[in-house]
Amino acid sequence: MQLWRTFDEIVIPDGGSSVALGVFDGLHRGHQSLVDRAVDLGRELGADPVLVTFDPHPVEVVRPGSHPSALTTLERRAELAGEYGMEAVFALPFDAEMASWEPAAFVDNVLVDGLDCRAVVVGRNFTFGRKAAGTPETMARLCTERDITCEIVDLLSDGGETVSSTRIRRLLSGTDVAAAAEMLGRPHRVEGPVVHGAGRGGRDLGYPTANLELPPYMAVPADGVYAGWFSLLDDDPVDGSIVPGRRYPAAISVGTNPTFGDTTRSVEAFVLDETADLYGRLAAVDFVDHVRDMEKFSSVDELLVAMGRDVTRTRDVLGI
Repeated sequence: MQLWRTFDEIVIPDGGSSVALGVFDGLHRGHQSLVDRAVDLGRELGADPVLVTFDPHPVEVVRPGSHPSALTTLERRAELAGEYGMEAVFALPFDAEMASWEPAAFVDNVLVDGLDCRAVVVGRNFTFGRKAAGTPETMARLCTERDITCEIVDLLSDGGETVSSTRIRRLLSGTDVAAAAEMLGRPHRVEGPVVHGAGRGGRDLGYPTANLELPPYMAVPADGVYAGWFSLLDDDPVDGSIVPGRRYPAAISVGTNPTFGDTTRSVEAFVLDETADLYGRLAAVDFVDHVRDMEKFSSVDELLVAMGRDVTRTRDVLGI
C-alpha cells in the first residue's frame, strides 16, 4: 500500500486514478460503500483506485483546538484502504492555503493536476473549498466540465440513524463498543507503543499488563473494563510466548486506577494465558464488548476478586 503525504510523492499510471474523496476517519461501513464504488469505477475505466483523505483533519486547520477524537491513525486508515481494494492513499497536507482554495481550484489542483483523476466518488454530505462552499452537486458540475465521472453516494443508515464517525465517537464515549464495532464493521482499535506504567500489575497483583502510549487525539472508550483482542504490530522477535501479528484475548482496562489514587488515564491490556516482554513494542487493542464500569475498591483483595471476574467475563464474551 502506497501512502503519499505530499503532491511530489504521487505516482499515477497512464490510466489515471479513480478517487474516493473524504475525511474517512474510521473507514466505517458508510465509507466502505464509497471505497467499493471507486474500486469498481477504477476497474471499468482502467484507472488505479486511490483514497484521498486529509491530514490534519480540516477542522483543526479552520478552527484550531477543535480536532475531533480520531477513530483511526493515518497508517491504520491506509492499511484498511488496502484491504478494501485501494492501490494508494493520498493524505492531503491540509493547511490554511489549501483551505482558501475555491472549489474549482481544489478540483484542478487535487483531482486534475495532482491525481489525473478519471472518476471521483463523494458522500452526500461532502463539502470542500473555501468556507466549505463546495457541495456534492458543485463537485458533479465541476467534474462534468472537466470530463471526469462523478458519483454521489447516499449516506448509510442503521437503526434509523446515519452511520457516521460522530455517531461512533458518541457510542465509544458511552462505553458501547459493541455498537461502535457494528457501525465500523470491525472492533474499534487503539494502538501505540507499550510503555512502563505504575508497575504494580504483575508485581503486586499478579496481572501483568501492557500499557499503551496513545497517539494524539485518539478516540478512547469511556473508563471501564472491556473484553477484546491484543496484537503486536511490529515484526521483531519477542522474548515470550506472544507472536507478532497474531491476536490474543485480553481484558482491557481504561481509566485512572482509582483504587490506587492514580490520576493519569491509561489503556492497559492483560493478555490472557501469555507472558512476554513487550516494552517498546508497537501494539494494538481491539475493543469487543464492555465488561464493567471503572470502580474504586476499598481494598486490594476486593480489586483482585473483581479482576478475576473480569477475566472470566472476557473469556465468555470472546468464546474461549
